[in-house]
Amino acid sequence: MMLIVLGYLSGSWLAALSVCRLAGVADPRYHGSCNPGFSNVLRLYGPRLAAATLLLDALKAVPVVLAAKLLALPIWLQGAVGLAVLLGHSYPLWHGFRGGKAVASAFGVLLVLVPSVALLSAVCWALLAWRLRTAAAASLVSALIAPLVCFWLAPAYVGVVGGLSVLVLARHWLNIRRLRRGEEPNL
Repeated sequence: MMLIVLGYLSGSWLAALSVCRLAGVADPRYHGSCNPGFSNVLRLYGPRLAAATLLLDALKAVPVVLAAKLLALPIWLQGAVGLAVLLGHSYPLWHGFRGGKAVASAFGVLLVLVPSVALLSAVCWALLAWRLRTAAAASLVSALIAPLVCFWLAPAYVGVVGGLSVLVLARHWLNIRRLRRGEEPNL
């Protein structure tokens, strides 16, 4: 249980806010798409700050999820720790429960639990983002593909990966509406 609480608390730290504060630029929650994540920071402030946001949001998941894995906790409990990180990022305690979409944090969780699925999902995301120029579409497709890839490469984790994907997909409901209307901002 302690790792689940630690997962939520570590997830509640939003890298974009710290990165932007250190760079002396405005809080991304009040500009652009108002999302404290990679793609909004990229559109607002460029690739350097976006890369730092992506890296830190992914890395914040690693210590607690790795601890769960090294302690050989049951797979469902490892997944619960990872889900806690995503919930913390999406609904952060420190920021009035107003967080991000948890895509980078999900990558960090997957990187520890099933690295092959994480890497294939990241390649899928990068190719789609490059081709479609839309982070939301790339995130949605990657979240849909991850459980399928997991079923093939690491079937024991398919339930966990499916749960993480459902949260990422649910956090994109506004993006889905904008995509359907052709109003989603490009990268």
